[in-house]
Amino acid sequence: MPLLSINPEGGQLPKVNIPTEWITMVDPCIKKMQEQVQVELRAAVSYLAMGAHFSKDTVNRPGFAKLFFDAASEEREHSIKIIEYLLMRGNLTSKLGHLIKNPMPVKESWETGVEALKDALGLETNVTLKIRDIIKECETPTTKCKDGVDCEQTYDFNDYHLVDYLTGDFLEEQYRGQRDLAGKVSTLEKMMKTQGALGEFLFDKKLLNGEPL
Repeated sequence: MPLLSINPEGGQLPKVNIPTEWITMVDPCIKKMQEQVQVELRAAVSYLAMGAHFSKDTVNRPGFAKLFFDAASEEREHSIKIIEYLLMRGNLTSKLGHLIKNPMPVKESWETGVEALKDALGLETNVTLKIRDIIKECETPTTKCKDGVDCEQTYDFNDYHLVDYLTGDFLEEQYRGQRDLAGKVSTLEKMMKTQGALGEFLFDKKLLNGEPL
């Protein structure tokens, strides 16, 4: 069993002096990763709003509700993975509260399933672009210029591990998710064009039962 540090007098434990040479993430990368936590949480809350909307008795589309509630859980897991990565790199030792800033959903109601799927695709596209921004920031040295001249390199650090982590663990999933949503939009629009409201009802049943679309 691991030993616990206990302050016999109570109160806050004294600060420990830990070497910081192992902490190598540069500030721009840290800032963007911290911002990405908020991006993922906003997507999660938006999906929760979608799931709640389609769960209402006046809408009653349980297949859509399941799809969006599952997506909310996935985005929440993404935010946790980013926090865990920052902890692993030694960049979350204080001020954890600023990572979560009361995220709000993009909207609260949708007229049709197609509208919601298109908004979901927009959410995923935004998340993907933000991840790509982090990769660009952290694999390319940054320069600061005044009026296009007198350029000065602010840092020269390529964070290979972070870039590889985001590319392998996040981008692959993002691109597959975007393609899946785009396909669902296409299928549902065709079904509604030929079958009207019945098309959305049948599509919802397929979602609920996990049938291929």
